[in-house]
Amino acid sequence: MKILILGGTTQASILAQHLAGEGCHDVLLSFAGRTANPVLPPVPCRVGGFGGVDGLIRFLGDKRIEALVDATHPFAAQMSRNAVDAARAINLPLLRLQRPAWEKCEGDIWSEVPDMRAAAHALGPVPRRVFLPIGKLEISAFSIAPQHDYLIRAVDSFAPPPELDRVRIVTARGPFAVEDELRLMKDARIEIVVSKNSGAGATAAKIVAARRLGILVIMVARPALPEAQTVATVEAARDWIENQHTDISVLRGE
Repeated sequence: MKILILGGTTQASILAQHLAGEGCHDVLLSFAGRTANPVLPPVPCRVGGFGGVDGLIRFLGDKRIEALVDATHPFAAQMSRNAVDAARAINLPLLRLQRPAWEKCEGDIWSEVPDMRAAAHALGPVPRRVFLPIGKLEISAFSIAPQHDYLIRAVDSFAPPPELDRVRIVTARGPFAVEDELRLMKDARIEIVVSKNSGAGATAAKIVAARRLGILVIMVARPALPEAQTVATVEAARDWIENQHTDISVLRGE
């Protein structure tokens, strides 16, 4: 069966490697290409966008894809919406592989907000020392709050918006250890952490570190997505694929 996996998460890469290793599926793993040097697993990969819903539909048809797995980052909302629209348009089986969101634990000090602009407002008017481990794509939302000192972490270096002149950028790629996050926050005298609720194990250490230090976390909720069949684990995704494979084999008369 020909399968396109929309990647960008650890789960996507693990699923692709499992399926490729089994040798009974033709798997292609797609990355958006938002980082300069993405870590590509040893499976067939492509990097770059599709050109919206119409471009994705053409690609699926040209490659004769028989099943589509959306294993993008929970905040890659536009790609997830495009996947649903494209799959519906051509009646293609679609599965969303999405890890559960983090849940507040005892000791956590969270202020939950709907988006990055709300997070910037939630920092308040008094200058604070803020840790932004959110990458580079949404930093512009904080241009409305230039009074704060920002420590920004991203995979690739970049120039921050000109309105933000109290910025230090560190480049790093997860996973991150709790002790390293504790050291980083202590050294920078961080008072507030802004985090997307990605649910990723590779970046959960910052939440644990903030809890231990008693630091406020402004937690940005995941964007709303259109309905799609969804599973939380790679194992469940593999089961779904095998069921699709069985159905397709029956239709083929195999």
